[in-house]
Amino acid sequence: MVSIPLPTFPFLSQSHLQCQQTPVLKNPWSIGSHRARVRVRVGDGGFKGLEVLYEDGHGTVGISEFIDAMKDFEYLGEDEGGPLRWFCPANPGLPPIKDAPVLLFLPGVDGNGMGLLLHHKALGRVFEVRCLHVPIRNRTPFEELVKFVEAAVIVEHLIDGNKPIYLLGHSFGGCLALSVAARNPDANLVLILSNPATSFDRSNLQPFLPILSSSHHLSIIIPCLLSFNVVNLVKMALDGIDKEHHLLHKLTASVTNQSSPMDILKQLESMPRDTFSWKIQLLKSATRYANSHLHAVKAEVLILASCQDSILPSRDEAERLFEILLNCKVHYLHDSGHSLLLDPSVNLLTIIKGTGFYRHSREHNDVTDFMPPTMMELKALDNFNRFVSEITSPAMFSTLEDGKIVRGLSGIPNDGPVLLVGNHMLLGVESIPLVAQFLHEKRVVLRGIAHPVLFPKRTESSSQGPCSFTLAKVFGGVPVSFSNFYHLLSVKAFVLLYPGGAREALRRKGEEYKLIWPPQPEFVRVAARFGATIVPFGVVGEDDMGEVVLDYDDLMKMPVIKDVIKGFNQTISVKITGESRKQDVFIPCILPKIPGRYYFLFGKPITTKGKDILNNRNEANALYLHVKSVAENCISYLIEKREEDIYRSICQRTLHQVLKGSHQIIPSFEP
Repeated sequence: MVSIPLPTFPFLSQSHLQCQQTPVLKNPWSIGSHRARVRVRVGDGGFKGLEVLYEDGHGTVGISEFIDAMKDFEYLGEDEGGPLRWFCPANPGLPPIKDAPVLLFLPGVDGNGMGLLLHHKALGRVFEVRCLHVPIRNRTPFEELVKFVEAAVIVEHLIDGNKPIYLLGHSFGGCLALSVAARNPDANLVLILSNPATSFDRSNLQPFLPILSSSHHLSIIIPCLLSFNVVNLVKMALDGIDKEHHLLHKLTASVTNQSSPMDILKQLESMPRDTFSWKIQLLKSATRYANSHLHAVKAEVLILASCQDSILPSRDEAERLFEILLNCKVHYLHDSGHSLLLDPSVNLLTIIKGTGFYRHSREHNDVTDFMPPTMMELKALDNFNRFVSEITSPAMFSTLEDGKIVRGLSGIPNDGPVLLVGNHMLLGVESIPLVAQFLHEKRVVLRGIAHPVLFPKRTESSSQGPCSFTLAKVFGGVPVSFSNFYHLLSVKAFVLLYPGGAREALRRKGEEYKLIWPPQPEFVRVAARFGATIVPFGVVGEDDMGEVVLDYDDLMKMPVIKDVIKGFNQTISVKITGESRKQDVFIPCILPKIPGRYYFLFGKPITTKGKDILNNRNEANALYLHVKSVAENCISYLIEKREEDIYRSICQRTLHQVLKGSHQIIPSFEP
């Protein structure tokens, strides 16, 4: 055994990471592969012991802590050398969950390994995090770096061949991760690449490299690098703003305080003179090696691409890699610079979950690999939905066991499995407020059965938060399939099902509040298989928001639009059963109206236990028709009762908020 020493820094854990040298094996990836089997454990809901809306610690560590950590690192001293090493970040939070996969962080060309500091707490809850540290005087060639990381990967595989091994590489570290994956195509690897330096030959720094490399002083180098990284420096300043004080005063102070990272960079004068030239040569070697082996990469790859990267053409490079790599997804960050992992607005764990890249075994399972949303993610959802929520003021009602209708969700059972079955409004706009309300009021995650178009291979986010596609996965959405539906009920989940699917959400003119459900009662039979409680519901309000002026039939009469719709739907390479197969995905033309209000009503829960549904098709069909009838009655009830709501008009609701405060619940009709 070879003991890999750790730096003795106060912000790092003092436990040593034991790592074996690379074993001599013909195919080390065959060991343990017999255990690579997805298991569904009844009752855990796929949460792995995590509480819904747990505190993940994101945002508790900022740029100031990073600056302090860099000062404590003291890697600028004359004696800072030694071999390559791994260290485990000291995480003051809770330990990782059971069966947490290993995440190896591969830093940029600086090699200090502290670039993940802002995410240590959040990632440390669901990963076993290791960070690579390359001492400033270390001159290990790139291929030897690849072998060093490869050794750690093989050791982790020998410990548990079923769990994936994550390689999170930033810039230079992205080249390192790709190279390791190319040398080990059979390994159970997941690559997350943050602005990979595979595009270094097209960097904006290229015209200056000859001058910078020949300079004996870094007084020229430092201002040049800082000018190219201006986006991240501005965000460093903004992150220090205390909103409770005067904005201009705090902004000035925050910018002034950014002298700390400048002081660190000025100390770089004490480093060996050949360091910068060595790092440039190392980058060039990494770029050449990684690009020449891209064809051999078989691992899953998630590329995080900053659209404001002024050092590397990261957005264009992400597109190039997406076309080359076999199993690749891309997440664009519109407002981030090159050092996106130091961007306080970026929640790396949310991106990993939202792109479906978190798993515990060889293949991702939408049920067992689901991590519940955190409190920070719920705040992001509320921010994303704020505008719709303010103009529609959703009013939700539920039915108790005695048939009484009450405001709120107290009529919904507390224990699963529960199947919520209802109608889609136009474009499915009711889904987000529905999911948010269940989290706020009952701390329950609704596992929505959704159309595969909501889970694309390209997603995006900005400083304002993630996009709807990312949120769909984070808050429990799964692609429609019988397997997902079956497994969700088997783990006693709360499942949200719209039998009408896309056809109901993309309705034609004149089909307001019409249930377009398939004739087969299969969801009733599956619910009965697990004794699930069925809760039919209805929702209204779309006719107060807009009117469809051009529907599918109208658009298909326009040659150019028709070709666009057909072309888009041909790219959705998934098999969808039932009525959804007959429905093309499109966006109808809608004439907006003065906003009204959304109303939800959940009917009386229907128990399937003790009913002869599995073997009696007539009984199953009767229950199906009953569920559909209850949903239709809920819709009719709401359409009638909303006429009694004096706050249906947005004017009345706005006046109420002005007088009572925006956080007060707006009254509705008396049920």
